[in-house]
Amino acid sequence: MGSVRAVLIDIDGVLTVSWQPLPGAVEALREIRAAGLGVVLVTNTTSRTRASIARTLTDAGFAVSAEDILTAPAVTAAYLAEHCPGARCALLNSGDIAEDLGEVTVVGEDEGGDTAPDVVVVGGAGPEFGYAALNRAFGHLQRGARLVAMHRNLYWRTDEGLQLDTGAFLVGLEKAARVEAEITGKPSAAFFEAALAHVGVGADEAVMVGDDIESDVLAAQRAGVTGVLVRTGKYLPQTHRAASGTPDHVIDSFADLPALLGELRGSAQR
Repeated sequence: MGSVRAVLIDIDGVLTVSWQPLPGAVEALREIRAAGLGVVLVTNTTSRTRASIARTLTDAGFAVSAEDILTAPAVTAAYLAEHCPGARCALLNSGDIAEDLGEVTVVGEDEGGDTAPDVVVVGGAGPEFGYAALNRAFGHLQRGARLVAMHRNLYWRTDEGLQLDTGAFLVGLEKAARVEAEITGKPSAAFFEAALAHVGVGADEAVMVGDDIESDVLAAQRAGVTGVLVRTGKYLPQTHRAASGTPDHVIDSFADLPALLGELRGSAQR
């Protein structure tokens, strides 16, 4: 890789768990910024807007703004504008993300006829993912709607332990409707390309830090970005052992990242 100029950082499980900062994370991010590195927080979080995430992280002590954050909903909005302009979308998601969806037209569940959705957009799982909602989405797909998903994460970690996420339901929709979802968030290559463009660096000048070995780390490596796996958040030793590839680097926590970046930058200069 070239000299490190920017760091792509997952939020949930890396900087925070249930929005509470992990030990040393606030200080490590401050140190990374002080070293002059670009920072973009890349997250599949679909329950909050960029502005809401920024406020929560700021209250937790992180020096970030909404401009530092790239979310799956924001990337999804851009994807729909490019690939499905003017489409009517049925949104299945837990949380209010309307602010980040921009000009996306969301069709209400009680609308039909000529306003039936062209696209089923699946966000993050939660109480809204009940039988009626999933069956309604299944019906739209049978009638020819496209399936766009913000991610296919199977679970994430909260202060109550691992919780089911979208991927556990998405697989069923895909198989039942015989369609394949178009993924807009991590691990899609387009998401990492958007993150690199956001911070203005090439893939060989960036490092991606995440707790999901497949969606965060190995996906970034396939996009040419150096991957760093942290042993926090959803990290599980058995998932690490069974992964489809090998992370470039593994550290115990985000608090250890400044030291690793110092080593990488020093190696590039020699």
